[in-house]
Formats: sequence, structure tokens, C-alpha cells
Amino acid sequence: MPLPYVLLSAAVSLDGYLDDTGPERLLLSSPADFDRVDEVRASVDAILVGAGTIRADNPRLLVNSAERRAARTAAGKPEYPLKVTVSGSGDLDPAAKFWHTGGDKVVYTTDKGAERARAVGLAADIVALGDDLDWLRLLADLRDRGVERLMVEGGGTIHTQLLQQGLADELQLVLAPLFVGDPAAPRLFGPGGYQPGRLRLVETRRIEDVVLMRYEPTAPGTGAAPNAADRHWLRLACELAELCPPSETAFSVGAVVVAADGTELARGHSREADDPVVHAEEAALAKLAPDDPRLPTATIYSSLEPCAHRSSRPTPCARLILGSGVRRVVTAWREPNTFVTEADGTGVLTSAGAVVVELPEYEDRAKAPNRHLLK
Repeated sequence: MPLPYVLLSAAVSLDGYLDDTGPERLLLSSPADFDRVDEVRASVDAILVGAGTIRADNPRLLVNSAERRAARTAAGKPEYPLKVTVSGSGDLDPAAKFWHTGGDKVVYTTDKGAERARAVGLAADIVALGDDLDWLRLLADLRDRGVERLMVEGGGTIHTQLLQQGLADELQLVLAPLFVGDPAAPRLFGPGGYQPGRLRLVETRRIEDVVLMRYEPTAPGTGAAPNAADRHWLRLACELAELCPPSETAFSVGAVVVAADGTELARGHSREADDPVVHAEEAALAKLAPDDPRLPTATIYSSLEPCAHRSSRPTPCARLILGSGVRRVVTAWREPNTFVTEADGTGVLTSAGAVVVELPEYEDRAKAPNRHLLK
């Protein structure tokens, strides 16, 4: 199901705390960084905080800059992003600033929590998710509301859950030059099982006396459940398809092979290196040793379903993938009948025990360099 791009935003002390235990909120960011956060808020469709953050900090969660608000309205967007909170219990104070500033609000809660939240008359749309909070249902509902980019500002429990479930596309972490040192103070991330491998460092920036670090997860999902890294790698495969020399007789396709720990092993695209008949998956796999021990647990991302039949060479890409040992494939677009009738690379792969994950929300991107073939 299509989901919003989920951006986690937080500031921490050098020893990893979000706050201290004093009665006032500990200000970790610098004035210039608060302005950067305001800029990020203005760029998203919704901002989410947990009920604990509302109780502890009583935030307004506004875009403070009048110029940025004006730019939003000029672009046809609401003046303020949608404000979202999550509460399993529905125990929310109707007097909090969250409800009385900005634009529209949504509360996601359980069935029991919804009864409690409605009873106190919150100025918000209240959505019950069942007996438990279900992040996939929550994010899918936000996407249905037109939220393409979601900024999550805390607290630590929510950041932890989204990362552990592979639903965070980006982490924007600000490191402040101070220590808290109180074991009772809240930390950014809690214990539990996180994705394997290292996150990719996208950017570092000094902002007065703090440092902004932006990270993206890289480790593929497991089985049929896609995660945020799967969407990142499939976007890259679609971008590689745009590098293909144009053709009237073959699709433009991009492919990336990624190890289980998030290491990119190889990439390729159709007609790469002046080979007029090479396919994307073929080009990528050719760059790896056939006995590479990382292949059996790797994932291959292809903008188009791997082919089951081809006339240019004897082995279609679905068979090449199976021969390499790869058993997980993520693709954006089923092969149409343009050149091959009833192409079914997915069937070839799944009948041999491979897992094929289809993310049709990227189909238009995969089709873009092939529009001339689809008329």
C-alpha cells in the first residue's frame, strides 16, 4: 500500500537524551536550528507527535514564519500542515495548545481510546485503529488523506517503533553540545530489534553550536513485507532506467543488487556499456562473482518485472536471478504485452521459491522512460 515519506526529527544531548527531568523543557537546539525545523515543517504535509510529548511539552507545532505560511498557501496547500497525534489510551487534555492552534488535527487511537477521546470533545478527527495501534494502518490512512511527507517530532517511543518496524525513510538528528547524565531522563531510542547494517549518512551540517546529521536506512526488508529501504532502492532502480539509451524495441529498465546489511553490491541498466541487448538485471549480476556469499540473502530491485522470455539471449532475467542464488525481488511494474505476450517473470520466480514484492506506487516512475513504447 502507498505510504507517506516518513521523516524522523529529533535533537539529543551528547549522551543521547531528549530532555532532562526538570520542570521546564530542555532546549537542545540553537536558534538557527529552530528556524531550520520551521523550514522542514513548512515543507511537509503533516506533523506527528505522541500523546506523551503533548503532555510533557504542550507544543503548538506551528509553522512560525509568515513567509513560509504564505508560500504554502500560494502553492495551494493549507497554511499549516495537518497536526497528528497518537494515543493508545485516548487520555488527552482538551486544553492543550495542540488543539487550539494551526489547522486540522487527527488523533489515532485504539477502539477504547476513541471512546475516551470523543467523550472529552477534542477538536480533531478521531480515528480508531482497532484493539492496538497499527502503524501501517495509520500511515496508509494519512496517505489516503493526501499526506505524502510526514514529519515525526517524537517522542522516543514513536521514533523507536517506526525505526524498528522499518517505516522511517529518513532520520534528521541534531547533536547538542551538552550532557544530561540522568538515567531517569528520556532517551531517543529504546531497546529492541532494529534493522541490520549501517544507515547511510546523507548530510552533515554545522548550525551554530549544534550538528545536523541526516541518515537513511539501507537494509532491505525480509520476506513479502516491504520497508522504507526497499522504497529507497526501488526509487534508485527507477532513476537508473532513465539512463538507458532510448530504444523502439526494448524497455528501459534499472536494477540494483543490495546485500542483507544494506550494502549496494551492483547496479545496472538496459543497454549499458554500448551492449544493445543487455538487460538491467543481467548487467548488474554480471558485475558480481557467481559464488559471492552475499547473493543468497540479497535483494534485487528492478523497475520492471524481470523477463521470463527473451529473444536476444538464451537466458531470461528471471532465470539469471534464480541462478545467482537471489531469492527476493522488488519491482515496480508488471511487464506489459508490448513485446512478449503473457510475460510472467513473477510466476517463474515464485514457482522456484523466490519472494517477489511489488510496489505499484512506483509504476509511473518506471513507465516514464518507456512512454514512447506504451502509446
